[in-house]
Amino acid sequence: MALTFDEYGRPFLILQEESKERVKGLEAQKSNIKAARALANVLRTSLGPRGMDKILMSPDNEVTVTNDGATILDSIDVTNPIAKLIVDLSKSQDNEIGDGTTGVVVLAGALLEQAEKLLDKGIHGTRVAHGFESACEHACEYLASISDRLALDADEKITPEFEQKLTQTARSTLNSKIINRHRDHMADICVQAVLSVADLGRKDVNLDLIKIESKVGGRLEETQLVKGIVLDKDISHPQMPKEIKDAKIAILTCPFEPPKPKTKHKVDIGDADQYRELHQIEQDYFKKQVEVCKASGASLIICQWGFDDEANYLLHQAKLPAVRWVGGVEIELLAIATGARIVPRFEELEAGDPKKKLGHAGTVREVSFGTTKDRMIFVENCSNSKAVTIFIRGGNKMLIEEAKRSIHDALCMVRNLIRDNRIVYGGGSAEIACAAKVEGFAGEVKTAEQYAVRAFAEALEAIPIALAENSGLNGVAALTAVKAAQAKTKNPYLGVDCMERGEKDMKVQQVFETLIGKQQQFRLATQVVKMILKIDDVITQGEQ
Repeated sequence: MALTFDEYGRPFLILQEESKERVKGLEAQKSNIKAARALANVLRTSLGPRGMDKILMSPDNEVTVTNDGATILDSIDVTNPIAKLIVDLSKSQDNEIGDGTTGVVVLAGALLEQAEKLLDKGIHGTRVAHGFESACEHACEYLASISDRLALDADEKITPEFEQKLTQTARSTLNSKIINRHRDHMADICVQAVLSVADLGRKDVNLDLIKIESKVGGRLEETQLVKGIVLDKDISHPQMPKEIKDAKIAILTCPFEPPKPKTKHKVDIGDADQYRELHQIEQDYFKKQVEVCKASGASLIICQWGFDDEANYLLHQAKLPAVRWVGGVEIELLAIATGARIVPRFEELEAGDPKKKLGHAGTVREVSFGTTKDRMIFVENCSNSKAVTIFIRGGNKMLIEEAKRSIHDALCMVRNLIRDNRIVYGGGSAEIACAAKVEGFAGEVKTAEQYAVRAFAEALEAIPIALAENSGLNGVAALTAVKAAQAKTKNPYLGVDCMERGEKDMKVQQVFETLIGKQQQFRLATQVVKMILKIDDVITQGEQ
């Protein structure tokens, strides 16, 4: 860059080639930031208990109404590679934590907005990224220091008080969902489901053991927790009993049919005697298979494969009710819940002690929902309740799908609290307290990165501002009032009163979330912003 003057004495700059290249790189960074912020701004209005919902239209005009960040971003057709990083950010938060997908994207957008201002001041993108990273770790450490640990008993077992806190965590998660009208009922169901499958010794929860089943019709408050498995099937024969008490269940992955050769074959039948002989052979196969099942002591057969009317009739004659076409995942859950062994061949059911291969359920019943074709099977009061089902009812498919997403988020948050029983309080209180702490930390940084640390603190304040604005309040005024109150009382639990209950202390309002969920939000947003700031060009393969 060189300074010179024209014939009238007016100064102007001559940019050299290397300066133009720097400008090109800066413009590329700003373009990347703009694409990512545009996607973050879509979710900003959906944050908080009074956030707005979005209508998602599929290519076949199917309508979905939701405010779940991961669902919204997943339905958007994104072509920009930088915007795709924001979509992946929400998916990562959903997979790791299960909730907070909107908040993490809004925070990333706020960080990018602050980064753009710093780039305009001439601070290099790498410096900004390092400053954000150090500020994030400082904020996460402070979060841990102001967190509360929910009390367990001396043996680290679940106490009634801890169970109540789990329910309150689920309620806080469901507070911003469409189904929040029934949040108390749903929260109780989620907590009982998690506690039913939790391994408290290892402090872990396998959510795969919680099956979510639904049926359109009825009311949302009719949703229930079934201590067993619900199958979207029916009893194979209409004259078989519809309710079996003290059921002994044989789970088969082998079909009720004669064995077939693996190669191509052809059978020529010349007269009626040959046909009767072939039919008798098939009958003998079927009868032997039914006799093996009956001899095992089974009172219910559940088969992965289908069987024809001949086998169905023989099972009915033997007074042995059956269910067919049960999927592989459901077969595994049934085996876990009932304690049965999956039998791949009839010979194995016959060998040894057959009763050791059977599962047990207190009641198996077929339930009809309005029409004869709309039936489901409830396998309840199983010998091992380590596999349960949340059975959702709702007036239409759209409401049921949103209920599934909301319940999944609540299950994940309860699981996180089982893993780590530390909590932080909501309403933006954690972000405001961390912003004040990071602001103080910025004075200790001796390099230009202190500007990035201060910018991180300012970005954290975007969360409570968005919460206030989405609740119909003045965002800046609400933030200023809470910051002043926190500074005066030294209480880090003061937040934005989104529900206007007249109380700013989120500990009193019992609005909280898990510590690991909040820390994950900070870290994921920071890492994605760091990645975007280090990109100064997008190159498509094959282009010159």
